[in-house]
Amino acid sequence: MKPPFWLITTCMVAVGGAVGALGRYWLSESIHYFFDRQFPIAILSVNVLGSLLMGFLSVLIVDNMQHDVALRGFVLIGFLGAFTTFSTFSLDTIKLFEQGHYNTALLNIGMSVILCLLAAAVGLWLGKTFFIA
Repeated sequence: MKPPFWLITTCMVAVGGAVGALGRYWLSESIHYFFDRQFPIAILSVNVLGSLLMGFLSVLIVDNMQHDVALRGFVLIGFLGAFTTFSTFSLDTIKLFEQGHYNTALLNIGMSVILCLLAAAVGLWLGKTFFIA
């Protein structure tokens, strides 16, 4: 007996979320190995990369593989949902404000929003350029 479709998709989201969370952790720790923790460069890097991938992969998966809902659940909802960290970005920024690092907090806000929007736009452009006939 084949499992119900919703169960397969739910499992794909869960596995994708686990992989995305591990990817965020490994990348963040790797970045912190090379940079100090004064500015939240790791979270900024993860959010920019995640936004780029979200734009690019949404074109590839949603626009070109419309029937593959399980893959969409794994990659876009599970993996990238757990990989991108705007909740952590928010907490880090609030902590910077609380510690009196106002300029650093504002720089983090500005860079996160602008770079992630630009990265998503570039990802969409790349996806449309290379995967739409």
